[in-house]
Amino acid sequence: MRLLEAPSPARSRQPILEKAADVGDVRPVGHRVWADWFELTKARLNMLVLCSVALGYICGSAWQGNIRWSGLAWVLVGTALLAAGSAVMNQYQERQLDALMERTRGRPLPAGRVRPVTALRMGVVLILAGLAVLVSATTPLAALLGALTVAIYLVVYTPLKTRTTLNTLIGAVAGALPPLIGWSAATGQLDSPAWSLFLIQFLWQFPHFWSIAWLYRDDYARAGMKMVPVLDASGRMTGRLLVNHTLVLTCASFSPVLVGLCGTQYLIAAVMLGAMFVVTSWWFLLQPEKQRARYVLWMSLIYLPMLYLFLIADGAWAVLITPSATSPGPGMTFP
Repeated sequence: MRLLEAPSPARSRQPILEKAADVGDVRPVGHRVWADWFELTKARLNMLVLCSVALGYICGSAWQGNIRWSGLAWVLVGTALLAAGSAVMNQYQERQLDALMERTRGRPLPAGRVRPVTALRMGVVLILAGLAVLVSATTPLAALLGALTVAIYLVVYTPLKTRTTLNTLIGAVAGALPPLIGWSAATGQLDSPAWSLFLIQFLWQFPHFWSIAWLYRDDYARAGMKMVPVLDASGRMTGRLLVNHTLVLTCASFSPVLVGLCGTQYLIAAVMLGAMFVVTSWWFLLQPEKQRARYVLWMSLIYLPMLYLFLIADGAWAVLITPSATSPGPGMTFP
């Protein structure tokens, strides 16, 4: 925790930020409190985490031929609490760094609207509550993976953000575990198709985070964040990485077909979505600039949910809505 305490400029700026927050905010106190905690828990961003958990659970259920909707509800509740608690703890750890960046200095902690000790306590409570739900209502493996995700995110990834560009790799591992949480909650184990979901989400995070880092690289540089776009003044390296990783991601997106999770319709959608992602990244490579980086970011936010929808529609859903469905078994393609 002490490694992430910012130098004195952040502390000297704190009173100014607090006054700015007080002067410009005319919302009712109750509304402001809810808005602050909505931001602290990153509720909007964590919706994608829950979607990936649901994907893993639905695909795992279809793989064994049945689904328990109550089980899906419980794993979503548990993961939502873990994700919310991790978001609060992450902002607690980085509150001094956030004060140095234009994009984040208005957050509740650096702006002084929420006390750090309050955020710390709430973060711990949310994480413990999430683990309790997963332990009591899902499977031991799902709870273990949930705990591992939190540990990697808070103990390894967050401190490394100011030390090495490899932090993106570590963060991608943590971000790719939610589909495995969902799958293991449905099946109690990790079958080989689950790893195809992990691989897709793991590779997707690199272009997603690099596009964000390019948009806010000045901010990241002020806070001492070690990201490839921060160190790449021309943007050529970032562009090449974006193109290379979207190409690899597109190839990896075919893996659910190879392991029997879905069929031809998904494959066509994966080719089209992948081509759009590659072209958008290549366009950035031709002329690295903020607007084109923003298009890459938007494409990343479109790509993954659409890919998941086609995966479920072309595979798992057909199995789950068929009354006579039986377990497709390893190596058998869904109808």
